[in-house]
Amino acid sequence: MHKLLTDAPGSRMLLLGNEAIARGAVEAGVAVAAAYPGTPSSEISLNFFQLSRESDLSFEYSVNEKVSLEVAAAAAATGVRAMCVMKHVGMNVAADVLMTLAYVGVKGGLVILVADDPFMFSSQNEQDSRYYARLAGLPMLEPSGIEEAKEMTRQAFDLSEQLGEPVLLRTTTRINHSTAVITLGDIAPPPTRGGFERNPMCYVTVPAVSRQLHVRLLDNLARAEMLANGSALNFVSGSGRWGVVTSGVSYAYVTDAISDLGLTERVRVLRLGFSHPLPKDLVRLFLSGCDRALVVEEGEPVLEEAVKAAAQEGGLTLPIKGKGEAFFSRLSEYDPALVREKMATFFGVPGQGGRRGDQADLPSLPPRPPTLCAGCSHRATFHAVKKAAEALDAIYPTDIGCYTLGMLPPLSMADYLICMGSSTGTAAGFSRTLDRKVIAFCGDSTFFHSAMAGLVNAVFNNHNFTLVILDNGTTAMTGHQPHPGVDMEKLGLFGYGRIDIEEVVRALGVGHVAIIEPFKLRKSIETLKEAFTFTGVSVVISREICTLYGKSLKLPGRKPFMVSDRCRNHRECVDQLGCPAFFLSDNRVAIDPDRCTGCAVCAQVCPENAIVPAKTAAIQGGVK
Repeated sequence: MHKLLTDAPGSRMLLLGNEAIARGAVEAGVAVAAAYPGTPSSEISLNFFQLSRESDLSFEYSVNEKVSLEVAAAAAATGVRAMCVMKHVGMNVAADVLMTLAYVGVKGGLVILVADDPFMFSSQNEQDSRYYARLAGLPMLEPSGIEEAKEMTRQAFDLSEQLGEPVLLRTTTRINHSTAVITLGDIAPPPTRGGFERNPMCYVTVPAVSRQLHVRLLDNLARAEMLANGSALNFVSGSGRWGVVTSGVSYAYVTDAISDLGLTERVRVLRLGFSHPLPKDLVRLFLSGCDRALVVEEGEPVLEEAVKAAAQEGGLTLPIKGKGEAFFSRLSEYDPALVREKMATFFGVPGQGGRRGDQADLPSLPPRPPTLCAGCSHRATFHAVKKAAEALDAIYPTDIGCYTLGMLPPLSMADYLICMGSSTGTAAGFSRTLDRKVIAFCGDSTFFHSAMAGLVNAVFNNHNFTLVILDNGTTAMTGHQPHPGVDMEKLGLFGYGRIDIEEVVRALGVGHVAIIEPFKLRKSIETLKEAFTFTGVSVVISREICTLYGKSLKLPGRKPFMVSDRCRNHRECVDQLGCPAFFLSDNRVAIDPDRCTGCAVCAQVCPENAIVPAKTAAIQGGVK
């Protein structure tokens, strides 16, 4: 039995933040969930996928975030509880649905989990999803800890049904990927079948209907503010005439700073868990008891601006600071030391509390840049493309996935990237304005997510570029989640369809379509050269299973390779491929047999044919 199905109220369990959120949804009686995977939210959908195999939960990995929200919205319209999960940039894809869904509302509870990524650990921007709550006019909850994330998920479903609106549950990476011991609650058996009564004047958003629905939305937003003013999710702690207003994980940093700085009797904290709409009455009441106030929030000054506006409307003139040159930045994520320093500056107290021990005599950690895995088929594809395009002065628009790491040397096969699916659209733009060969890259999951539309556009408008689709049989970057092209029977799962990328591409009218097996370098280079000479849209599909995914499926592996004594130490294998299975021993190239997957790409690159299959578990440079 999956651990999140443990029916033992009151017992304690160590959970990742994302696991706690999934458990909270289970306790709330979620019946339908949908997602497109995206770090830092991916473990929520993974747990839902696993739970759906053992419970009545209906879960799907949708083709993109827009579709996942449409699925969840319709389920909630029938009266069952539904949840949609995405990362912050996924909200951009789902925004078209979100804005009008706010007008339509829901019948059953609908919680939209959006995970922001300050510092961009795995994202292309640091956008702040709180603006979506303001833009759509929807309530937003922000947990400050792991156990609260579970409980707040439960309460979000209740609030959604109380207001008849979706509720946004915003987390950040530190909530998603931290662990804590939480207390299990009761599991509510979910009603899995709903009902729907036709009412086009409420559900079909033509202009005449939407004008009335907008009135309804604003009424609900006013109701939500009344609820926020009295919500237990918003509370005041501490005492004194100095104030701090905060939300999310920043609250944990603030409480640590107050303790470290010895300000327990001097600083009061207003923690906003039900952060939008802003509980203005509560904020003004809090500020009226303060001589000065500091707003502590990661990201944009969303809370700061709202607090200042509420103070001005209430005639309060105390100093309120937040973002600024001497205070907090709009960049990156915060940490306890930073918050302690800025609070000490603002309140004019010594900032020495809680200092770390002297680390001057400790060596620096060696850098570990991200890299494609040993044996990754993308490395072979990039090398083949580079060789095939040597004389072409090509430009390489790319996309979101593991293969984005192809930007790094020695591969250096990425020139332009905006967002998920942008490879095909930007390739079209480059082809219109450059007298250079345009070669775009996208992955299989990305193709289905949003790159396909750009390819349709390119065929229709007769653009001139080559798209290389890196088909490794899974959504590799976020943890091997399925997509519409995955063979689900390999996972022991039946009842799914499967969309063949080659058939789709040919059906779209692409003039030249070819398949390569990237580990066969010579043949791949020949096939790519042919595609590059085609005038119009050409597509090359590079098919080779993700090496890590193949291991998880227990597919037969290949024997590792070794460097023989024929090696003249030219290091072309290292300089051209950069595979992490290589290392230097006594200033000579060697291969770690425990990391080598036997892809044989390096053997095909070596000018002396010095890289050969390892006959035994030979020791190379001291590594067995």
